[in-house]
Amino acid sequence: MKTSEEDNEFQCRTYGKSELAQLYCPNIEAKTAVAKLNQWIALNPGLKEGLEDKGLRHCAKQYTPAQVRLIVNALGEP
Repeated sequence: MKTSEEDNEFQCRTYGKSELAQLYCPNIEAKTAVAKLNQWIALNPGLKEGLEDKGLRHCAKQYTPAQVRLIVNALGEP
C-alpha cells in the first residue's frame, strides 16, 4: 500500500504548461503561473536554450518528459 508521501512524489511526464506552472505556483491564476514560470526559465542561464534544444517551441502547449527534467534540474521539484 502506498503512503501519502509516495502519492505526492513528483513524476517527470508530459505536462501541460499551465499544469506544470500551477505545481510551482499553486496559489495564483493559471495564466499568471505560466508567466511566472516563463520568467524563471528566462532568468535561469541556459535553461531556455536547453528546452529549445529538446524541441520546445513558443507555441507549444505541453512540456515533454525530457523538457520537464531540464526544468526540474534547474528549478527543483515543484
